[in-house]
Amino acid sequence: MLNKITILGGLDKEGNSEKVQRLEINAGEVLAVVGPTGSGKTQLISDIEHCAEEETLTGRSILINDQPADKYKDRRILRYLVAQVSQNMNFVIDMTIEEFLLMHAQVRGIQEPGQTIKEVLSITNQLSGEPVSFMTNLTKLSGGQSRALMVADVALISNAPIVLIDEIENAGIDRLQALEILTGKGKIVLVVSHDPTLILMAQQRVVMRNGGMERICHTTPEEKRILEDLIKVEKQISILREHLRKEGNIELGNKEKEDWTLWRESLYTYR
Repeated sequence: MLNKITILGGLDKEGNSEKVQRLEINAGEVLAVVGPTGSGKTQLISDIEHCAEEETLTGRSILINDQPADKYKDRRILRYLVAQVSQNMNFVIDMTIEEFLLMHAQVRGIQEPGQTIKEVLSITNQLSGEPVSFMTNLTKLSGGQSRALMVADVALISNAPIVLIDEIENAGIDRLQALEILTGKGKIVLVVSHDPTLILMAQQRVVMRNGGMERICHTTPEEKRILEDLIKVEKQISILREHLRKEGNIELGNKEKEDWTLWRESLYTYR
């Protein structure tokens, strides 16, 4: 059982000590990794994924439950430490969703997986706009459906204790619900994103600069209020998106019109 990982700071690109020398993330928490392109986000994730022990370019060390990786007794956690859900993800294997899920459940040692794979399918269809069935072939899935399936699979079948969500703001799935599902399963979730809504859903974020961890920011009460407003905006946009997807034009019912008017008025008040 992974309860916590700790990142011990190393060096930035110029060989200077990172300003953040210790960063702890507990099970069920979300850490957002933010910074401009080239700031070191990918390398930080790589150090975590490979349980770095001062041998990488950064010189960082990763502790598992306060112990160095080579001292950790349960090697199964280290073998499948990180599962990744990224914006660019598609299946090439020729089999049905049911066959894939049953095979993966068998590999993971899940006894009587029937109910589990039903839950995976249900979550997949919650996250993806167009539903799929057990008989749908993996090669027929869209990018959004593939990512929805992988989020559900990671949440319920994969035993990876850490999940990396890599820039899925345009991935075609309900990414906010995906985040809630994953953290609800007690996993550590690392979010690499430029999306303010995803970033503010994290309890803390590490700001990367010049290859080093520059500072840690904890989400403040004011930021949480901003997050609430952002989520309201997301919901209204979702309503419009679904109308355009299904109907081709925007013809809102009375309830939707009322909600839209109230949201628009509150937006102007907020500004």
